[in-house]
Amino acid sequence: MAFFRKVLAVLTAALSVTALGAGVASAGEDGAKALLRYTEHGIPHIVAPDFAGLGYGYGFAAATDNVCELANIYLTVSAQRSRYFGPEGGGYPSLSEAGSNLHSDLFFQQINDSGVVDRLAARPAPQGPRPEVRQLVSGYVKGFNAYLARTGRAGISDPACRGAGWVRPITEQDFYRHYYAIAITGGQGVVTEGLFTAPPTGSAPAPGTAGQLADGVRQALGGSGLGSNGIAIGADGTAAGRGSVLLGNPHYPWHDGRRFWQSQLTIPGRFDVAGASLLGMPFIMIGHTADAAWTHTVSTPVTFGLFEVPLKAGDPTTYLVDGRPEKMTARDVTVQVRQIDGSLRPAHQTFWSTRYGPVVGDFQGIPLPWTAKSAYAVRDANATNLRGLNTWLELDRARSTADVVRALSTTQGVPWVNTIATDRAGNALYADIQVVPHVTDELAKTCGTPLGQQTFPEVGLAILDGAKSSCQWGSDPGALEPGIFAPSRLPQQQRRDYELNANDSAWLANARAPITGYPSIVGDIGTERSPRTREALLAAEKGGFTTESMKKLLFADHSLLADLTAADLAKLCASFPGGQAPSSTGPVPVGPACAALANWDHTYTLDTRGSLLFQRFAGRLGGVRRFSVPFDPKAPLTTPNTLNTADAGVQKAFGDALVELRAAGLAPDAPLRDGQTVTRDGERIPIHGAQGFLGVLNVMTPVWDPARGNTEIRHGSSYVQVVGFSGHACPDSSTVLTYSQSANPNSPYFSDQTKLYSRGEWVKERFCEPDILRSPALRVVVLR
Repeated sequence: MAFFRKVLAVLTAALSVTALGAGVASAGEDGAKALLRYTEHGIPHIVAPDFAGLGYGYGFAAATDNVCELANIYLTVSAQRSRYFGPEGGGYPSLSEAGSNLHSDLFFQQINDSGVVDRLAARPAPQGPRPEVRQLVSGYVKGFNAYLARTGRAGISDPACRGAGWVRPITEQDFYRHYYAIAITGGQGVVTEGLFTAPPTGSAPAPGTAGQLADGVRQALGGSGLGSNGIAIGADGTAAGRGSVLLGNPHYPWHDGRRFWQSQLTIPGRFDVAGASLLGMPFIMIGHTADAAWTHTVSTPVTFGLFEVPLKAGDPTTYLVDGRPEKMTARDVTVQVRQIDGSLRPAHQTFWSTRYGPVVGDFQGIPLPWTAKSAYAVRDANATNLRGLNTWLELDRARSTADVVRALSTTQGVPWVNTIATDRAGNALYADIQVVPHVTDELAKTCGTPLGQQTFPEVGLAILDGAKSSCQWGSDPGALEPGIFAPSRLPQQQRRDYELNANDSAWLANARAPITGYPSIVGDIGTERSPRTREALLAAEKGGFTTESMKKLLFADHSLLADLTAADLAKLCASFPGGQAPSSTGPVPVGPACAALANWDHTYTLDTRGSLLFQRFAGRLGGVRRFSVPFDPKAPLTTPNTLNTADAGVQKAFGDALVELRAAGLAPDAPLRDGQTVTRDGERIPIHGAQGFLGVLNVMTPVWDPARGNTEIRHGSSYVQVVGFSGHACPDSSTVLTYSQSANPNSPYFSDQTKLYSRGEWVKERFCEPDILRSPALRVVVLR
């Protein structure tokens, strides 16, 4: 506390300080809850004497930038969307795949009625929050509410919620519900629509095939917009032969509740961490301390599973386990729905559950029919997980990669991500220590249903025989709860050259030291790697990294797929008789396409020509045998390769891409800046980068407008950090938040970093005290 007062007094004497709150006349006296020290681009460096004050400062500052988005989150988890917006709409995809406001409300109301979040939050650690987490949460809620009390609804500057009745003070319960929703997004969150089922009254559809379910899992877990690159370079991979370099590059949605927000959190002498977290989380989820840095990548384990339960004859709500009947649990849920005339009417839904979990009628639209003979139930391994709150608190204290492993292993709360980390000593770490269903290969073989025997080896989706209690998920002595693997059973590896992940399995975290021996549910082994993973591995193998070279690697926007196929595509283009390519609508002139592809440098920087054409072409190759040289597990970095130009599907994909570009008013040789932009405050901002399937590390997944080209970014590089540890006491770190700090179009931090990103520039991070005080943009707010 004494040091905190000293910092406050020094700042007050040297700077223009804004004090918010009544009761304290001098900024040097006791009573300040937190200091917000804003540097360039509105990045707050929050200083407080304790965790409660830190949470208070975070809550106030986060609400200042994003009060409407945060209010939208709390509206969603309190099951109130239909009350204010009506039953239609698209729900809130950031937190579930509910297809409407009504289904979103019914889904979250049944969670709230179950009391599961309240029970978990009330438990002591390790299952419940640690005391410091509780203090952070309490402070965060008070800080958010203090901002709202200061502005009032009418004083909110963001037009998205100015004066809106759904903006309200929040409670700690709102916070815990929000975190729980994040934890289950990879489980219940992807089967939300399937929960809206009922006992059979007649004939049922045929169940989906194993192939359909496998595709559904891939779409749910890989097509949601969540992805990332994490590259950890140890001392042996650096140019200097000492220290380390970390790239943290999550590919997340640019809009709504999965946005990141950047800050530094400091309790002088006790706690100091910088980076970013998802909106509303008052700790750092991807970031660094003075001596260690970490990032996360979406991982391959399927964190939920299905059980098929046989039903008692004549009673479809009674199922049999070991021959003994058990009644399903019925939960009747009611929410209020706004009508066209403004009145409210109740809407009802009955949800059914078994000992394994809730009954589902489909998965991603693929039938899992509830018949007179059987039903399917889903078990989510994260359904009892608030432990991640403790995990990130401990990561925020890490001083080494050993501390990172210790944080992951003792808390066991990471819900669906890998961790990649470095430290000052020159270590590089890969760890997939997360919540994973305890489904061994033997259990899947012994207890898998005929459908499960196909889906488990294909994508890791276990469908087990719910008729046998012996087919329940297993347990490990080192696990904090039954049904999940202990950390010792999960893949991790530490080396001095590099470790990385780009959303493939753990197998090739390092090409020189493949990881094997882990359960199949964790991920595959010896299979084809994505072009993006191969691009990362090929770069890491070269070594000689500095923080500057890592930044250049990412913003080179290089496409490995183009290296493998663009030259052959250019030759194919030149070979079409009469310069006419085949397409779905007939022959189409190739025009300048061949020269553009032949001269293209295979990058997605803004002035490249041919890149847009290749992007549209490659996006059409999903069902086509595109390579003539197949994958070879003995050469995983270089195979498959060579474009299969003889395939009619490849040829037609090229012609269709030409048609598509011309319909959008774009020439085949148009530069990327003409066809990939976002618009902010009426200004078109060109965006470099491209989709991950192109083998581009700097992923940008645009929204294609058939009449105008790529006009928005759906998801992609979001908060990006490059952190280096060398001989200096202060980390050498640079960041960029591609969509900027605030979702409020009236904020000066609405699009400033988007423009910075467009120019290929970075924010030099100010972590150490002298650097913060030297910021020409320094602005200090004292919260009373």
